[in-house]
Amino acid sequence: MKISKDTVVTLAYQVTDADGNMVDEGRQPLIYLHGGYGSIFATIEDALTDKQVGEAIVVKLQPEEAFGEYDASLVEVEPRSLFPDNIEVGMQFERASEDGDDDTLFTITDIAEDKVVVDGNHPLAGMALVFSCTVSGVRAATREETQHGHVHGPGGHHHH
Repeated sequence: MKISKDTVVTLAYQVTDADGNMVDEGRQPLIYLHGGYGSIFATIEDALTDKQVGEAIVVKLQPEEAFGEYDASLVEVEPRSLFPDNIEVGMQFERASEDGDDDTLFTITDIAEDKVVVDGNHPLAGMALVFSCTVSGVRAATREETQHGHVHGPGGHHHH
């Protein structure tokens, strides 16, 4: 069966940066619903169309095709008093955006005596990524999956 719209695809994958450093070693297979549902980067989805089990692809993603360009305006300096005592550089926390949209994930990048620098960019923003994968499964999506726009069942999304 070939990958086409409304198929559920299982990928064995890994992601490296442009220099070949491992970014995501893909311990768990990636399972997604193919066909423009936004569950995987469009560039990868395009490259996978019509592939079959056993076929492998390597896709190089420019930053704008992956996690976006680095946005310096997302770096903020906050008073140290806003944070708990036990913070460390590298910790991440979510903050709801002003208009109540999705939470932005901030990473603490620096801690001074009375200030904390937080960065709202995705850790992989501004990076070109190389996505390598082998197709390990393709099946027709169920009607429920296409209605909901994501995979159900093992490895998929669960409603609680």
